[in-house]
Amino acid sequence: MSRRDSILESAARVVAQRGIRGLRVEELAEAAGVSTSLIYYHFKDRAGLLAQTLDFISTRAERYTESDVDAAADPLGHLQELLLLELQDTPLVVENSTAWGESRATAVFQPELRAQLRDATAHWTDYLSGLIRSAQEQGTVAAEIAPADVAERLTALIEGVSMRWLSGTLELDRARELVRGAIALELGVRS
Repeated sequence: MSRRDSILESAARVVAQRGIRGLRVEELAEAAGVSTSLIYYHFKDRAGLLAQTLDFISTRAERYTESDVDAAADPLGHLQELLLLELQDTPLVVENSTAWGESRATAVFQPELRAQLRDATAHWTDYLSGLIRSAQEQGTVAAEIAPADVAERLTALIEGVSMRWLSGTLELDRARELVRGAIALELGVRS
């Protein structure tokens, strides 16, 4: 792993543990085992570090949500597995989901984070919309369903359910059950 990736991994961990407001370059340097000057070399400033950390978190999520279900052959199965992979009780997923939730919450108070979060969310919902359109073309989802609307609702649901699970107010099995049920309701299929 490169020094840059090591710093980003440490930054994601710090954001998950202390929040974005708790991300101090000096403390991050110590956690990553590098100098503050190296952090500034790679990321220019704290804003650059935050932007790259959000990209890192998004990219990492794409890796752990890679579905084994072939999207072309079974777009609905792929969509369901993709969403359920967001709810895994592993240190990586817990850390990543916590950092994502913290980023989303912080954007309420720090507008400079909003554009990047909006773009990352749009990427995710566009992908889900494409899967839904593919399912419509295969005849497994009704033509009158609006793919973009369903994708937005499912994305919002997975984020909310994830935060409830991470905060201990919802058991993991129940969270996964709710997601399966929402997919079935939104798309008119059996879960």
